[in-house]
Amino acid sequence: MERTLSIVKPDGVRKGLIGEVIRRFEREGLKVVALKMVRITKEEAKAFYHVHRERPFFESLTDFMSSGPIVPMVIEGEGAIGKVREVMGATNPKEAAPGTIRREFADSIEANIVHGSDSPETARFEIGFFFNALEIHTRG
Repeated sequence: MERTLSIVKPDGVRKGLIGEVIRRFEREGLKVVALKMVRITKEEAKAFYHVHRERPFFESLTDFMSSGPIVPMVIEGEGAIGKVREVMGATNPKEAAPGTIRREFADSIEANIVHGSDSPETARFEIGFFFNALEIHTRG
């Protein structure tokens, strides 16, 4: 079983899409094994997105991610990283496939409803950023 992190971003929370995002993951056979709602500070957002610190969008991304509550979750299943990314759709909603979360609900590349880890290494870091071992449950 593979695990990955997904986050309903502040725009997704504001639009009332938490349940819709979870429903789409579960419909693909994925299981939510940890879930919480938090509000991160600008500094915490910078720490989470540190790999993008040299990119021109870093400041606006970290401002956005600290602008309201977010819902990080750990998703488990066969090929979870790839499945989550497929359900989310391309980062740019205009390039996302029909039926994906971003194509249907996102407003822009940045305000694109949902985040998902892009590799096993990234998933390990991102899961550990938001959850400790006692908060992650295996579902049968």
